[in-house]
This record gives sequence, structure tokens and C-alpha cells, in this order.
Amino acid sequence: MAPFELNLSELMQNLFYCHLRYGIAAYRKYSSGGGYPNISLSTPLPGIPKPLFASVDGQEKYETKITTLENGLKKNLHFLKDEILLTLEKHGGICDCQTSRDTTMYAVSAEVKGLDTVVSLLSDAVLQPRLLDEELEMTRMAVRFELEDLNMRPDPEPLLTEMIHAAAYRGNTVGLPRFCPAENVDKIDKNVLHSYLRNYYRPERMVLAGVGIEHEQLVESARKYLLDVKPVWGTSSAPNVDLSVAQYTGGIVKMEKDMSDVSLGPTPIPELTHIMIGLESCSYLEDDFIPFAVLNMMMGGGGSFSAGGPGKGMFTRLYLNVLNRHHWMYNATSYHHSYEDSGLLCIHASADPRQVREMVEIITREFIQMGGSAGEMELERAKTQLKSMLMMNLESRPVIFEDVGRQVLSTGKRKLPHELCHLISSVTAGDIKRVTTKMLRSKPAVAALGDLMELPSYEHIQAALSSKDGRLPRTYRLFR
Repeated sequence: MAPFELNLSELMQNLFYCHLRYGIAAYRKYSSGGGYPNISLSTPLPGIPKPLFASVDGQEKYETKITTLENGLKKNLHFLKDEILLTLEKHGGICDCQTSRDTTMYAVSAEVKGLDTVVSLLSDAVLQPRLLDEELEMTRMAVRFELEDLNMRPDPEPLLTEMIHAAAYRGNTVGLPRFCPAENVDKIDKNVLHSYLRNYYRPERMVLAGVGIEHEQLVESARKYLLDVKPVWGTSSAPNVDLSVAQYTGGIVKMEKDMSDVSLGPTPIPELTHIMIGLESCSYLEDDFIPFAVLNMMMGGGGSFSAGGPGKGMFTRLYLNVLNRHHWMYNATSYHHSYEDSGLLCIHASADPRQVREMVEIITREFIQMGGSAGEMELERAKTQLKSMLMMNLESRPVIFEDVGRQVLSTGKRKLPHELCHLISSVTAGDIKRVTTKMLRSKPAVAALGDLMELPSYEHIQAALSSKDGRLPRTYRLFR
């Protein structure tokens, strides 16, 4: 028998020929004097075989194990030194430190052989940081630069998110500034940092999470480098920890700002006014967290220049009802922020300053319409998209160990992806209507940035969200 030979050029020609042949056949079928039939994108094309997709059971191959050390530390895995980076490089490692409103995360990725080195470095970075005076001064300079940059960015989303939290939780918990106020930068010294670390960096408030490592190896390493380590700031038998429960207040935060020169150059961004309106949702510990996540996905949205098809959210309500119908709106995006005590579902919208009032009414009407009946197709699309996003994100190991760490830190256990997918699939149109009705009873939180001459009053926005149709009360002016 002659040996098998693969002629790539011939193969490509045959594939092209087959494609062309079936393309001509399809054209002849539908070109006999008439146009193409009106076929829905969700309807299989005639003459095309039904596709066969690979399937999985959604179960993880490996379980998530949790052990609590004798000192209370749970495991499951701006001050990083050059020597830490050099040490990690020997094990092909990278490191990162991130902070959010409720969590600080130190992350390291390295080869398995370097486990002891990695855990030792994490222990030193978290429990025994050397806060030298020159480092503190360099960090103060970096913070000042970031604060200036925050107010000059073309993208206002970080600043608006800060403002909406300040409006929603006025003067408490997650409503307090995430970014250090400029007047406090020089007040933060080694004593202030040690006081904070002494109260909050305690074993019972920590989780060591690991992915791609045997649980017993991680436990052994943790006992060696984390169990009997004395922190550089000492210990305190009675920590002064703020255990306040988040109190949703609602309210408005406004910042008048000239946005005409935010982005100069050959194609400058036009002057825009940015509005964010939010209502209280729920804690991530509540059962309604999943329906709210589906509702947020169903609203979707994005920028007016976002390209792509259904996978980019082009069938979400904020695209279909807002961006597709009102060409002058530059952005309409839904966000959902959820914490241990409360949550916030909000919509960010941007438009020319002269059309702010109309833009606000469009958003308040969308909030009211959330309480209507969700269509079967749009609900299934939102649930499928949410499950798809969840599974695609969990393809990444860094995302997995962040997910493990956050879940164990907040709930003491971890829900696996297939459990979350089952909860998402179980959401009904009744669930969406129920959580929306509950949400619409709360006072609105409003953040406004830019030229605010046409911004409706807070009382009018609140009245619109309490009405049946979401319309703002009519106002009359003698002079324009």
C-alpha cells in the first residue's frame, strides 16, 4: 500500500470547490426571480446538516478542599521589592497585588517546584513588609499622580463608580472613598499603616488559595511559613475592626466639570455629560444575587462604537431600546456591584450636555420597564451569555484561585461552576419581575459629571422612578 500523503494545496482547492459548489446551489435555489427568504437567525438554514457540538457535564475534575490552620488562617491559594521579583523569576513566576472596596489580594504564579519559595515570599510580603521612609515617599508620589490622572482620564467610569457609591452609601462602609483623598496622602505614615495592618491582617480574615497544587502540599507549606510567624507590627488580642453593616441611603453626588478638552488630537472625543443612576439590589450572600446577575446581563449595553454581533451584547435591552433608537447617545451600560451586606445595580449613560434631561428620562424608563415581563428568548439569551462568561473566565488559573479565595473568604465554602450554572438556569421571568419590583422601592443613587445645566433635580428623578412609565415631571420655562 502506498504511503498516505497530504497535499495541502490540493486539499484547500477541494475545500474551496465544495464551498463554491454548495454556495452556487444555494444561490440558484433562492435566485429564481425572487429575493432571499426571511429566515430568523435562530432558525437552522435549509439544506444544512444539524451541527454536532462537543458536550461536557460541567463538573470540575478536581474538588476544592478547605483546611483551617490552628491560628484561623484558611487555605484552599504597592510594596513588592526588586529582590522578590528576582527570586520569582528563578521559578518562572509573576506577582501582583490588587485592592477592591472589600478585599486585598496578593497573587503569585510560579512553577510547582517553587511552592515553598512562593509561600515564603507571600508570608514576608503580607506579614513582614519593610515600610522604609523612602518607599513611603515614593508611594505618596505615585498616589498623587494617580489622583491627578483619575480626574484627567477620557474614561470617566472609575470616577463615576466612586461617586455612585458615595451617593448610595453616604458616609458609611462601601460609600467611603476607595481612593485616598489628596489631603490625607501626607498623613499616612508607618504608624498609621501598622495600626491598620494590626487590626485587619489577622489569620481569621485571611485565605491562602492555590490552584494546580496538591492540597496537602499547600497545607504543609502554610504551616511552615504562616502558622507561627509574628507580624512586624506585633499582635493585638482585641482588634479594633469596623464591623458596620452597609446602610443604603440613596442620594446624589454632582461634579461640575469642563469635559470639552478631555481628549484632544485628530479625532477628539466630543464634550459629553455622564450620568449614572443606581438602585439597591442585594448582597452576594442572598439567593436573589443570581437573578440580579441575569437581569444585569439582560440589560447589557455598551458604547455606541462597540463592534460585534450577538456575543457582544447587541441584543441586550440597552442596545435595542436605547442605543439603536437614540443615535445621539454615546453610551448606555448596566453594572452590578455586590457586597456582603448590600448591592447596587446601576446604568451609566453619556450624551451631549444639551440632551441630558432626555437621556435621564430614557434611563428611568428603562428601569421601570425592567419590572415588566421578560421575554422567553431574551431571558434564555441572558442566562446563556452569563453562563458562557462564567465558564470562559474560569478557563484562566489566576481567575480560578481568585474565585476560590473570594468565595471561601466571604462564605467559608466554594460553589463550583456547575452549581452556579444550575442556579442561573433556574432563574425564571417571575424571579426577574420580583427582584425588580423590590429594587424599584429603594431611593435612587445618582452620580453626575460634566456640564449639568440640563440635569433634572434629584426629586424629579425619584418621582420618575416611582411612576408607572418612568417619565420625568413636566417643567415649563419662560425663557431658554
